[in-house]
Amino acid sequence: MTIQPVRAILDHLRREPSRTWSIVITIYGDAIVPRGGAVWLGTLEAILAAMEIGGGVVRTAMSRLAADGWLERRRQGRNSFYHLSAKGQATFAGAEARIYGGYPPHWGGRFRLVLLPDPAMRQAAREALLAAGFGAPLPGLFVAHDDTALPAEAADALCLAAGGDGAAHRRLAALAWPLEPAGRRYQRLLDAFAPLRAWLRAGRAMPDRDALVARILLVHEFRRAALRDPLLPVPLLPPDWAGLRARALCAELYPLLLPASERWLDASGAPDGDRLPPPSIRLGARFQS
Repeated sequence: MTIQPVRAILDHLRREPSRTWSIVITIYGDAIVPRGGAVWLGTLEAILAAMEIGGGVVRTAMSRLAADGWLERRRQGRNSFYHLSAKGQATFAGAEARIYGGYPPHWGGRFRLVLLPDPAMRQAAREALLAAGFGAPLPGLFVAHDDTALPAEAADALCLAAGGDGAAHRRLAALAWPLEPAGRRYQRLLDAFAPLRAWLRAGRAMPDRDALVARILLVHEFRRAALRDPLLPVPLLPPDWAGLRARALCAELYPLLLPASERWLDASGAPDGDRLPPPSIRLGARFQS
């Protein structure tokens, strides 16, 4: 039986259902990649069943991810295993530092402004600049804090450095990076996991399976916000920014959930009495820098 704080998380998050394939991506990135990157379909079905997601839905999601090039299916006897493809490995490697790494970046007190007056140049460079972390307060103008690297696609753009006082910095940041969507997702995480934080602060134990479910959902919710967060330096953020509080929550809860969740993977993560490879030594450093 699922313990009350994990039940509260499931009930809270059900108000905005997540697509199963997105949760599978989180399971791979958080729990399977550190153990070799391949897992039995039955293991995924067991994890998702604990989240009240049926096997048919899981198999449909796996077929979609394989068709889209994220996963590769291999058979060993009567069992199906899914491995990360090269595309999946590259995507997870790029997201890992953003999700689990330190926050926030250094602020040198100045902005880098990139001007793209030529519409043809703007079209070619826009996506690369946004992907690199630049914001766009006005058409043809892109801005980032001064440590942000300029992508090659914008190498011919006009670049300037800009300063100002703290209030001006925050106004420009608010124009360039709308933070409300990420802020709402961070707050949703904080609300959903408040009962679990109280439970663990009281020193109460969790069943291994519940610890794994809570860990996956914690990272899933944080990932959905963090990958849309421009990760601005603190002086550019709104007061009491939910992203800082959400990352602090993850830094508190993740190491408390890790031992029991890894025990479940040791005991139940492979078929026919086999065991998954041991976890990477980097696993324990997540959210701790």
